[in-house]
Amino acid sequence: MKITFLGTGTSQGVPVIGCQCEVCQSEDARDKRLRTSILIENEDQAFVIDTGPDFREQMLREKVKRIDAVIYTHEHRDHVAGLDDIRGFNFVMGQAIDVYADSNVEKAMRNIYPYIFSEIKYPGIPEINLHHMNGEPFAIGKTNFVPIKVMHHKLPIWGYRVGNFTYITDANFIPDEEKEKIKGSDILVLNALRKEKHISHFTLEEAVNLATELKIKEVYFTHISHQLGKHAEVEQELPKGMHLAYDRLVLQV
Repeated sequence: MKITFLGTGTSQGVPVIGCQCEVCQSEDARDKRLRTSILIENEDQAFVIDTGPDFREQMLREKVKRIDAVIYTHEHRDHVAGLDDIRGFNFVMGQAIDVYADSNVEKAMRNIYPYIFSEIKYPGIPEINLHHMNGEPFAIGKTNFVPIKVMHHKLPIWGYRVGNFTYITDANFIPDEEKEKIKGSDILVLNALRKEKHISHFTLEEAVNLATELKIKEVYFTHISHQLGKHAEVEQELPKGMHLAYDRLVLQV
């Protein structure tokens, strides 16, 4: 299974255009972060988790030719704002795209994209097959997804375990029963927004402590704000086996 980090950044703490902060001015490509999303390729199928505002740019950059399904973590705009651009895959593939979402995400999609769900279908609008995701494990082809319910402040959202790979973003609390679903993973991707306390995201220290508690050998931190600092400097502070993810990083699981 191949994992490509499409984006590892966040809308939280985004500097203004023309910002002169050290991260904005960095020449290290690892400090150039689009909004958080990943591409999973397995058994000749391709899946995207979340379609943020940078979705179109990410697909063009990675030269993605097909998507078999989109799976959503939650309904915030930095994770769903790119859904309209699924229409390009409708055209190339000649079919609707399967979308897996819970009731909160579905409600948001219907509000943001009413034309997708209208009885009157105009030519060229995005075409999706909506599948209700209720927290139960599900399979797409030969790939099995195990939803992991985590808390984004007071909002319950979803991480996913696929084989021995677990992906969690936008969390600041994980119940003990959900931690059990993560244990035994070979690779964990976990959000780490910044070093200062935040109401709805793990800090870097909190993410490191959780990864240590779960005894995961290989950990990558994502959903990184500019407030965390430059990649090369933060990477040196991390314990063995833990890393900052960066856009276009590829893992083989």
